[in-house]
Amino acid sequence: MAISKNTIKYLRSLSLKKYRQKYNNFVVEGDKMARELLASAPERLIALYALESWLKNTGPFPEGKAFAVSEQELAKISSLNTPNQAVAVASIQETSIDAQILQNGLSLYLDGIQDPGNFGTIMRIADWFGIAYVICAPSCVDPYNPKAIQASMGAFLRVKVVEQNLESVCRLGPGLPVYGAAMDGANVFSAPISGVGVIVIGNEGNGISAAAERWLTNRIAIPAAAGGGAESLNAAVAAGILCAVFRNKL
Repeated sequence: MAISKNTIKYLRSLSLKKYRQKYNNFVVEGDKMARELLASAPERLIALYALESWLKNTGPFPEGKAFAVSEQELAKISSLNTPNQAVAVASIQETSIDAQILQNGLSLYLDGIQDPGNFGTIMRIADWFGIAYVICAPSCVDPYNPKAIQASMGAFLRVKVVEQNLESVCRLGPGLPVYGAAMDGANVFSAPISGVGVIVIGNEGNGISAAAERWLTNRIAIPAAAGGGAESLNAAVAAGILCAVFRNKL
């Protein structure tokens, strides 16, 4: 059965934040991530649209939620330049911070990250290093932006994303070290840091906001090597280096 025009319109609308918020759904694309969704969180699946050959080789699927589409139909509903076999619609879950996990682990706080590719890559980094929470300021890009989901490579299924300002995070974990990545910070490789706390990554162009700055307990930096000519590091690259250094302290 051909996919309806209304369904195509609905699926394409989920590329916009206002419709993701309206329906409380987002899109997951591609063979690997669709399989991960089915394996790890089948209860979050709203609907799955895929090539018939893919459906035959995957499954089983929740009843009434998997639909075969043609390559032409897949191209109409996909946001990728080259559609990749399957497009799933998943539910957005409300998440809150467990104070005990926060106070005894390492979390990332993203202060105004705007690039969805950076956001998704940071999610993937958090997943690699076993970080439970990526907390984002209200000024961040939408975590369910299709490019962010794609760049996360399935990390959205394992890492909890919470939107919250840094003040409320600090009040939830009183005394918790809050490390801000700043150009004028102490050398992270020699600074007295622990494997517990919150690492704040600022906006790609402007760094950490004044509102977040006042809650920092430590300012840290990744020093450039002698002769290095780059003005700064990409936000996701910096997050990856900092997570590796902090995890080494455990």
